[in-house]
Amino acid sequence: MMNIKHYLDSTYLKLPEQAGLTVEENQAVVSQCIQEAIDEGFKLIMIRPDFVKMARQKIDEAGSKVSVGTVIGFPEGTATLDEKLDEAHQAILDGADDLDFVCNYQAFKNGAIDLVKQEILEGTRLGLEHHKIVKWIIEVAALSDDEIIQLSSLIKNVVIANFKEHYYPSVFVKSSTGFYPTEAGKPNGATVPTIIMMLENSSPLPVKAAGGVRSYDEAVEMIKLGVKRIGTSSAKAIANGADGAADY
Repeated sequence: MMNIKHYLDSTYLKLPEQAGLTVEENQAVVSQCIQEAIDEGFKLIMIRPDFVKMARQKIDEAGSKVSVGTVIGFPEGTATLDEKLDEAHQAILDGADDLDFVCNYQAFKNGAIDLVKQEILEGTRLGLEHHKIVKWIIEVAALSDDEIIQLSSLIKNVVIANFKEHYYPSVFVKSSTGFYPTEAGKPNGATVPTIIMMLENSSPLPVKAAGGVRSYDEAVEMIKLGVKRIGTSSAKAIANGADGAADY
């Protein structure tokens, strides 16, 4: 059995009301997820910005190599560029290693391409200047196949035009937030066809498959396709060959 732990971004992004918990209970779940990532040796723990400090402290105290990731402009992606940069800057100060920006895919769909290009450029620059990994969430469930291809290509082109080649492995195109509401049971995360489109159109930038990877076999399939990271809220189950129970 392949050891896939170094591909896994173990993820917990629910607000207390989404999880049906009190603020204190939800914080306890976050703390537990951070500890599990340390114990299991996952690549990264992905939490909301207000928990970055806690994660950084717990990981440093444990002497662990687990990275701390957080989301920016989550989950709609419609925050202004300044709001996203402020949120990202605070996350950097708090100790984040990875910044997963939600691309303003609504603006992209509406033809505001210059706005999206500027966001990609400035957000990527901020992250790279601070030696961080930057990921751009394109929200595949909200896009047509043509839009997935176009937005993946746009991100790639902005990065290639503005940053040196050695930075490319640090800028990902990521499939999904896992929070996009879909109808009739349609997938709201990574599927094999969407990931293939992303891989073909974002290369040489790496791809993160997020949402929808719920078993060890699915994770291995994604890795064999070429993804470099997998975001999942069932990291422990998946890594140990079981099916994940969570919906992300």
